[in-house]
Amino acid sequence: MSTELGTIYDREVLAGKRILVTGGGTGLGRGVSRYLVEHGAEVHIWGRRLNVLEEAAEEISQNRPGSCHVQSVDVRKAEMVAEAVAEIWEHGPITGLINNAAANFIAQTKDISPRAFEAITSTVMNGSFNTTHAVGKRWIAEGIAGSVVSTLTTWVWSGSAFVVPSAMAKTAVHAMTMSLAAEWGKYGIRLNAIAAGPIPTEYAWSMLNPTEKSSTGGSTSSENVPMQRFGTMEELANLNSFLLSDACGYLTGATIPMDGGQQLAGPGTFASLNTLTDEDWAEIREQSKAASEASKAQRSV
Repeated sequence: MSTELGTIYDREVLAGKRILVTGGGTGLGRGVSRYLVEHGAEVHIWGRRLNVLEEAAEEISQNRPGSCHVQSVDVRKAEMVAEAVAEIWEHGPITGLINNAAANFIAQTKDISPRAFEAITSTVMNGSFNTTHAVGKRWIAEGIAGSVVSTLTTWVWSGSAFVVPSAMAKTAVHAMTMSLAAEWGKYGIRLNAIAAGPIPTEYAWSMLNPTEKSSTGGSTSSENVPMQRFGTMEELANLNSFLLSDACGYLTGATIPMDGGQQLAGPGTFASLNTLTDEDWAEIREQSKAASEASKAQRSV
């Protein structure tokens, strides 16, 4: 069965929509942004590295020149977020927001430094709140009905060993989704989330699946997925497009699992890595560090 968006949606289904995607320069954010643009949306992508964003924008808007705009923004910094949102608003309000910016790596929790914990939680939890708050209060002040979609995982229901900061932060965003759906519903603002199963992207996989032993079972494996495969960028974009469109105005406060049934077969977590030794974890640390450094070097070119 085809999963191409064109077989499901009209190419102009998002015409007139202006959508902000945090973490839009790489991975899932970049892939989803391309499909939003191809279905009529104007997209604003945020990230911390301007050169990466500019490269992404060129790819995203190749079939619709001028449809993708970039801003270098650190979502962890509320004042920077507010200033960037104000800059967008100078040309008109956005209609949708995808909270996608994230940071993560696998590690034994006993070895995580306070700095590493903050790097993950501040990006996922604080960043999602900062952006939602900055956009939401403008929608409320101007009487605009907007839609927020946050990219989560099924760990929000089960927790997960070895990615504790991410599990904590994403669960907080799950709570924000439900809480603000109840508080902001009277303004016509909808908040939903997608708890995605394994959808491979280069950098995320290098941090969550750095060695042969770490790839056995766990959240980044298709072995425990009843559908026996990974999810695709097109499928994630399909669901984002639906939630950001005008087709589901009564749907709010939901976190929708899109994981091929993984959570039903057993929690899609990293608990299986309990069998690894300290030597295995040392190798994982080295491989993750090397992947991170390689990514930084590539993006600075």
